[in-house]
Amino acid sequence: MIITALLENTSNRADMQTEHGLSLYIETGTHKILFDMGQTDMFAENAEVLGIDLSRVDLAILSHGHYDHGGGLRKFLEINDRAPVYVSPFAFLPHYNGAEKYIGLDPALADHPRIVLTADTQKIDGSLCLDSCNGRKRTHPLAHFGLTEKKNGALIPDDFRHEQYLLIEEGGKRILISGCSHKGIFDIAEWFSPDILVGGFHFSKIPPGAELEKMAKALAQYPTEFYTCHCTGAAQSEFMRRYMPNLHGLSCGQRIIL
Repeated sequence: MIITALLENTSNRADMQTEHGLSLYIETGTHKILFDMGQTDMFAENAEVLGIDLSRVDLAILSHGHYDHGGGLRKFLEINDRAPVYVSPFAFLPHYNGAEKYIGLDPALADHPRIVLTADTQKIDGSLCLDSCNGRKRTHPLAHFGLTEKKNGALIPDDFRHEQYLLIEEGGKRILISGCSHKGIFDIAEWFSPDILVGGFHFSKIPPGAELEKMAKALAQYPTEFYTCHCTGAAQSEFMRRYMPNLHGLSCGQRIIL
């Protein structure tokens, strides 16, 4: 399996464009998958540079209903005329950062014929399964970081029921792909017990220091290799690697071969 970061906040390559967003291209033994599409068309431009033909993707997944993961959805639907796009039924609800900034998806795309609204657990085939874990018990505190959803005209804290995770079982390994881990990286890691977890931790608003050190040391005890990016924060990732031998970075243009 090969996982390529088409888009991420940072890159060590001069030929890659970057923005606050995430897009991963995943090749398994049987599938070509696009997981998230960043906030603009940039993921597609980077794919061209990397020699990746997005028209050959056979399925796409949107991890949750925020612009920095689904802003490129329209572009993907233009490039690729066949792949279904698996989306939570809650993804197109109006999501905000605080009280003013709309950070949701383009509602005009909600009824596109290739959008597949997923169940809480959506088995795609023998090796791929999506799960939103909305019915699972949370044993760790959930931080909202000011993210909200508009309901009946009022803004309420986002409960992230629109977030889903992709579990790939291949070669005797359990690989979990998460966009931002809004439901909490500790609970997510415990729910799935993956061998490998790729995605953001949503730690960028936690300054390097005692709290982050405690969290890193706790994650170091998990039997999981973590590849993190995007909303974890570059400074936070660097700080956490002091305490986590099982933590690896992922930047735009980088490939993970599993």
